[in-house]
Amino acid sequence: MIFNAASDPTPRICRWEALGLVAYQTAWDYQRSLVAARLADPMLEDVLLLLEHPAVYTLGTGSSQDFLRFDPQDTSYEIHRIERGGEVTYHCPGQLVGYPILNLRYYQQDLHWYLRQLEEVILQVLQSYSLPAERLSGLTGVWVEGHKIAAIGIKVSRWITMHGFAINVCPDLTGFTRIVPCGIADKPVGSLAQFLPTITVKQVQDDIVRRFAQVFQVNLLPRSKKLKLND
Repeated sequence: MIFNAASDPTPRICRWEALGLVAYQTAWDYQRSLVAARLADPMLEDVLLLLEHPAVYTLGTGSSQDFLRFDPQDTSYEIHRIERGGEVTYHCPGQLVGYPILNLRYYQQDLHWYLRQLEEVILQVLQSYSLPAERLSGLTGVWVEGHKIAAIGIKVSRWITMHGFAINVCPDLTGFTRIVPCGIADKPVGSLAQFLPTITVKQVQDDIVRRFAQVFQVNLLPRSKKLKLND
């Protein structure tokens, strides 16, 4: 059975968690546990994880190491090859990362639709700051004045989503100089702080929660059972 949020008069409940700074492996394991639970029981509520990571590089399933400007055996850099699509990217504090764990059977079973919805959430938030945020034809993500502000990379298993988006709010962008971000060599990476010097991760996080609820037509409620980061 295919569910479509647009035709269902009852908004779906999605629980959200603000986790703060979380090691990449910890958050990755947590995502996979949430996905496994929903593969076993598709009736479980959706979840949106919002967090930051310590400095880390991730490569998609088919990502080329040619886009690394350092030796991947260099242990001074944390690097993970993960199951999302896309090329290499960089995470660090000051970047808001969102991992939606959604069952697309309740929305639309269409990956292009889902990617455009994630972009739309970010576009609406940035445009609410009076920034000229836009998509670029043929590319995934969100740009402001030619600078890539948000990257998106997803994995979907039996219509359950994981991984998601990363918005450069106020990070140190130095780490991006060690890679070809998303395999795009001719377009610079930027941050919201370049345009809005007083912007904070907390502000963007709160605005993402509101816009996510509107764009996906869900009741976005705090999640009570939270990740135990010390386990």
